Amino acid sequence: MALKTGVQYEESLRKLNLKVYLLGELVSNPVDHPMIRPSMNSVKMTYSLAEDPQHEDLMTATSHLTGQKVNRFCHLHQSTEDLIKKVKMQRLLGQKTGSCFQRCVGMDAINAVDSTTFEMDEKLGTEYHKRFLAFLNMMQEQDLTVDGAMTDPKGDRGLAPSKQADPDMYVHVVEKKPDGIVVRGAKAHQTGAINSHWILVMPTISMQKDDADYAVCFAAPADAEGIFYIYGRQSCDTRKLEGGEIDVGNKQFGGHEALMVFEDVFIPWENVFMCGEHEFSGMLVERFAGYHRQSYGGCKVGVGDVLIGAAALAADYNGAAKASHIKDKLIEMVHLNETLYACGIACSSEGRRTPSGTYLINLLLANVCKQNVTRLPYEIARLAEDIAGGLMVTMASERDLKHPEVGKVIEKYFQGVASVPTEHRMRILRLIENMTLGTAAVGYRTESMHGAGSPQAQRIMISRQGNLEQKKNLAKELAGIR
Repeated sequence: MALKTGVQYEESLRKLNLKVYLLGELVSNPVDHPMIRPSMNSVKMTYSLAEDPQHEDLMTATSHLTGQKVNRFCHLHQSTEDLIKKVKMQRLLGQKTGSCFQRCVGMDAINAVDSTTFEMDEKLGTEYHKRFLAFLNMMQEQDLTVDGAMTDPKGDRGLAPSKQADPDMYVHVVEKKPDGIVVRGAKAHQTGAINSHWILVMPTISMQKDDADYAVCFAAPADAEGIFYIYGRQSCDTRKLEGGEIDVGNKQFGGHEALMVFEDVFIPWENVFMCGEHEFSGMLVERFAGYHRQSYGGCKVGVGDVLIGAAALAADYNGAAKASHIKDKLIEMVHLNETLYACGIACSSEGRRTPSGTYLINLLLANVCKQNVTRLPYEIARLAEDIAGGLMVTMASERDLKHPEVGKVIEKYFQGVASVPTEHRMRILRLIENMTLGTAAVGYRTESMHGAGSPQAQRIMISRQGNLEQKKNLAKELAGIR
């Protein structure tokens, strides 16, 4: 079976024995927990759309390993066309869910690990690439959701991993055995980890010789012995426990992050793809970051489409759609959103083939894409809040709306355009609140800043990739300087 249905995906999660803590309690059934389920629904959409013939071209691809049709999230990019379709797929899913659909990190991880292990084996004579392809074949055959785990807690940012007061601030190898390794540490901000079947762990920074134990890449089942999760809080998240639907803004879909802890987890050698080869850790980090920064030119644009539509509806319901300044703000929102999309398409179009055959994006343009994402969604969100008006954050609750006495008062005084039901106006304002300030803001606003690396991380890469010396030579030639 190379493609799962949405229903089969949901049922496969029920078979996992995940250890998840949320609000101080051990969760017995993560799939149906009201705070977690919307994020599962978002991942489920990546399976459901792959079943739809209308979206087959974007959502699926042909495996270069088996020739079978696979979900694009399990695919290695074999051309610039694949890279472009990836961005278009992510925009589509952002439009359908209005939130983070979580599978991108694993897709970006497998593409980075593939080319890195291939080149590592060529230089060092190791067999990591062969192991990785076996894992990838399983991932494609079972249509697995894989969590790409890169970010470590880091501790004191001024110290190398091996110099930390607590050595567990970065995931590291604590023991090597004839049949595998034992790892300890944690990964923070893990997008969709609780909705994943497997974990693909990578180093978070370029390691030096003294940090060789931290230069480790491996795969593990999400419910492996010794792994547990602490679910991350989101703004307004307990509204999901109230049983209503208006106040949550987007009841059906959402995202999540978690702290993933490794307590002396055993990893068999067959699932180890780097162990001490510190000189290749930087390549893996750089390539994964590039792929993931490309991703933001798709997913954030799709969510932006929903936010722009919600702002336009708010203007309609407020009776302000014809005002020239409202029209201009909506135009600006579209302009900013399409600028992000243009960056995602550009870095994909200028991709190149790596020695393994997998295509890598243009790293400079991918970092420019993500640098724009750290800024433009904030302006899009600001303009949406401007158009929505103050009622977005002072509005009475859904329970008040349904109250037999005060509900009539709310219906009267929260009315906008007379032809639009008050409830419709409240729903769209709550959606905007959710996307700019609430739970969805984690996957749009704040993640735009820190996801795939903070703004400074992109500026460092832009500095490396910008080729100032070539630009100086161009200027010298035209100025006649020899």
